[in-house]
Amino acid sequence: MKKNKIIFQVISFVAFFISAININAQTKPNVIYILADDLGYGDLSCYGQKILKTPNIDRLAKKGIKFTDHYSGNAVCSPSRAVLMTGQNPAHVYITGNSKEEPGMDAAMTNLPELFKNAGYATGAFGKWGLGDTTAKDNRNPLNQGFDEFYGWKTQVTAHTYYPTKMVHNGQEVAIKKGTYVHDIIMDHAFDFIKENAKNKQPFFCYIPTAIPHAAMHAPEKLHNKWRKKLPQFDTIIGEYYADPEPTPDVINPIAGFGAMVEHLDNQVGQIVKMLKKYKVDKNTLIIFTSDNGAHHEGGHDPEFWNSNGDLRGGKRDVYEGGIRAPMLAYWPTKIKAGSTTNLPSAFWDVMATMADITNQPIPKQSDGISFLPTLLGNTKNQQKSDYLYWKFTNWEATKQAVRIGNFKGISIHYNKSKKHKEHTAAFELYDLSNDIGETHNIAASKPEMVAKMQKIMKDLN
Repeated sequence: MKKNKIIFQVISFVAFFISAININAQTKPNVIYILADDLGYGDLSCYGQKILKTPNIDRLAKKGIKFTDHYSGNAVCSPSRAVLMTGQNPAHVYITGNSKEEPGMDAAMTNLPELFKNAGYATGAFGKWGLGDTTAKDNRNPLNQGFDEFYGWKTQVTAHTYYPTKMVHNGQEVAIKKGTYVHDIIMDHAFDFIKENAKNKQPFFCYIPTAIPHAAMHAPEKLHNKWRKKLPQFDTIIGEYYADPEPTPDVINPIAGFGAMVEHLDNQVGQIVKMLKKYKVDKNTLIIFTSDNGAHHEGGHDPEFWNSNGDLRGGKRDVYEGGIRAPMLAYWPTKIKAGSTTNLPSAFWDVMATMADITNQPIPKQSDGISFLPTLLGNTKNQQKSDYLYWKFTNWEATKQAVRIGNFKGISIHYNKSKKHKEHTAAFELYDLSNDIGETHNIAASKPEMVAKMQKIMKDLN
C-alpha cells in the first residue's frame, strides 16, 4: 500500500512538471492582471493584516504563489503604471512623477497590451488608466495603445471619486446616474469581457486597474455601514476630498470606508475565480494581483491604524520599502504549485518580459525586465536575476533614488529649492534588508564599497 502511494506521488510530480514546462503545447493562457491603487504591503491578511480579512485574495496565495520581494514601478500611480505598460524601469521610462498633463506613451514602442494583441489576444482595460485623457485622439487613449475595450475614468484627476457625473467607454464620455457607485459598473464591464471571451474560447488579457482603495474613501453603502458599526469611534465626517473637476460626496468614517472598500474588492476577486471555473477556463488563466505603490494618507485614510505597510518604513511617495514594495500573488492552476512562496526580487518592469515569455514572443527592445516565468513554474534553477533594481521618483519637493543589490538597499534624496528646503542632498542611506526590513539602521559608513557602487549606478542612470 505504501509502495503504491509512493508511485502515485512520483507520477503526480512528473505530470505537474511536464504541464509546467510545456505551456505552448496547449491553448494560449488567458491573463487577468488586477492592480489595486495605494494598497499597502500589509493590507492583505495573507501579508499580515489583522483587522480585516481578505479570504478570496488570500486564496490566490494558497492555491498559487506569494511574492515577498516584489516591487511596484514607482512610488505613485502614473509613473508606476507607465513602467508596467512599457517594461522600462524608472531610469528609462518617460515619466517619474505624477503630472496633470499625463503625457502618453511613445507610439513607437510595443507596450503590454500590444504584446498581447500581437499574439492574437482580445484586450480590455477597466478602471483607472492614469496615463492620459481616455477620450483623446492620440497615444494617451488606451484604445490607441493596444486595448480593444476600455471603461473607466477620463483622467487620473477625475478618479478621486467613485460617484462621478461622467465616465468613459471606448473613447466616449457617458453620463452616470447620480448616486451610482461607479466601481461596480467598471467591474461589471470587466466581468462581461471575461465571460464573452471565455465562452468564445478567445484568449484574452484583462487589465483591471481598480481605484480601490484610493481616496476618496467611498464604499458601497451596505458594507460601509457594516464597518461603521465595527468602528464607531471613527464616525466623523470628511468633507470633499478633491473638488476639481468632480466634487466628491462627504465620507462618514473614512476608516470604516477603507475596510469596506477592501472587503468589496476581495468579494469581487472571488467572483472572478468562480466565473473562470463556471466557463471552464480557470486552469488556463493566470491571475496576478498587486498594487501600484504603498499606502496613502489622503481622504481620511489612516495607514497607522490599519498597519497598512506592515513592518516597512514609509509609504506612498517614498522610495523606502513602504512606498515601493508591493504585495503580489499569482494564481494559475496546474502550472503554479499551490502554496508557493518566493523571495525573488522582482518589479513591474519584469512583467513585460514575463508576458512575452508566456505568449512565446520576443521581449520588446525597450524592456529592462527579466521574465519571472521560471519562478511561477517552480523552475527556480533557471531563473535569471537582475544585477540591481532601480527607482527614481520626482515631485515638487525632491528627487528620490533607490537601488537594491542583493539584500542591500541604498537611498539618496536630493531636495529641491523651496521655502521649506534649501537645496541639498541628504546623507546617503544604506540598509541590509535581510535583517532590517524596516530600514532603521543606516550602515553606509561600514560599507563604503557598496555605497560607491550604488552611487555610481544612481549617477549613471539619473
